[in-house]
Amino acid sequence: MLSLDSIINFYSSFGYFSVFGMLLLCGFGVPIPEDISIIAGGIIAGLGYGNIHIMCVVSFLGVMIGDVIVYNIGRILGKRVFDRKLGKKLLEHGWYDKIIKSFNQNGKMVLFAARFMPGLRTPIFLTAGITKFVGIPTFIIIDGFAALISVPVWNYLGFYGSSNRELLLKWIKETKIAFFYIIVITIAAYILIKFIKSRIMKSKIIDIEDIDDIDVEEA
Repeated sequence: MLSLDSIINFYSSFGYFSVFGMLLLCGFGVPIPEDISIIAGGIIAGLGYGNIHIMCVVSFLGVMIGDVIVYNIGRILGKRVFDRKLGKKLLEHGWYDKIIKSFNQNGKMVLFAARFMPGLRTPIFLTAGITKFVGIPTFIIIDGFAALISVPVWNYLGFYGSSNRELLLKWIKETKIAFFYIIVITIAAYILIKFIKSRIMKSKIIDIEDIDDIDVEEA
């Protein structure tokens, strides 16, 4: 695993192109945390090697294009992905079954949450493509909405912490914890709303059945 310093040195030499290219590779399971790459992009912008606003756009495009490519690999190859060496590396059969189960239980929320779960993004996006769980437009909307939250946060975190590495590491830790709680609360709220809706639908069905019974008795 490369250190943050070595990533920053590499990015400083090639600027926006290195950030964009590395984020594309991160989508394919390259052992460099995507979040660290985005933070490093913010840091080099803070050190004067780029404009932070442009870096934010470049990072967002790199993330999205990488994710869409992974999704489409799954969509095009289907389960044949397990016959490929890269496919076996990115997605094991055990994880595939667990992700499908999660899709069935939690729906599209899984795709949104995947953006905040390093190590599980690629398997989840690949599975979404294999199963055609959602269409490409829906995938882009869900993943794009999540990326609009995570990418600017990590970029600007690196930018404002570029002059104080100790403070930056503290911010990174606190932000990861905050993201974790946000995801837990969001999923819990989604499950609660889903449960309430199912109860309401069930009560409506019961009311309709009661009305039908009354009509039959009167007849």
